[in-house]
Amino acid sequence: MTLFHLFIVAAIQGLTEFLPVSSSGHLILLPNLTGLADQGLFIDVAVHVGTLGAVVLFFWRDVRLALLGVPRMLTGRTDTEGARLAFLLGIATVPVLALGVAFKLSGLEDALRSVAVIGWTMLLFGLVLYWVDQKGAETKTDHDWTLRDAVIMGFWQALALIPGTSRSGATISGARALGYRREDGTRLAMLMSIPTILASGLLLGAEAATEANWAVLRDGAIAAAMAFVAALFALAFMMRLLRSVSFTPYVIYRVILGIVLLVIAYT
Repeated sequence: MTLFHLFIVAAIQGLTEFLPVSSSGHLILLPNLTGLADQGLFIDVAVHVGTLGAVVLFFWRDVRLALLGVPRMLTGRTDTEGARLAFLLGIATVPVLALGVAFKLSGLEDALRSVAVIGWTMLLFGLVLYWVDQKGAETKTDHDWTLRDAVIMGFWQALALIPGTSRSGATISGARALGYRREDGTRLAMLMSIPTILASGLLLGAEAATEANWAVLRDGAIAAAMAFVAALFALAFMMRLLRSVSFTPYVIYRVILGIVLLVIAYT
């Protein structure tokens, strides 16, 4: 792959993985709309590793707390903040793992990778995000996260297996519908992405290992590094913007892109 192609893929993944606009949808659209060759599974895994590193670094304080709580959580005790956070993150990941396996085994995953599907999900879930963001209460903080809320947000996250939905967008929508403040709901959504991206990376990595050679490894390292930088920028931008602005700018982008894609798909 050329450096330009790697840069485009890494920038799309890094900038859109955590913004509520769907990274998977944009990556599927890239070869469909530009004529560029598909980047391949190994590069997909590499840019996911880059974004995983970015979110872990950005939320390291919370990640460290959860990691320190894992040993206690494994003994069945969730009486500390870290053990409780680790437990709830694990519970919230179960729906997306279960549905992901079902999609993979049924072949539905490939069947949904169309411009029309992405157009509809981009538009409809953008409107859902707008509705819950405008109408949802802001009474809960991340410290109010409960088992019930983790399960509900986990199912919202699982919806993002449909391309164009956006993992972060769906999870944030779930948090806002439950009454979490914008910044706190987004923080929980970002923390939920860590075990999800890790599990996805391990699964895809096992498949991608067959592609590995020196050139592919080099391209993967470059793509991962660029995705890491782009994702850090996107996270910092979004978290700072949320202090003063709603999710409406992302909704506007989603609606416009969704309409354009539907026009392309049906004409």
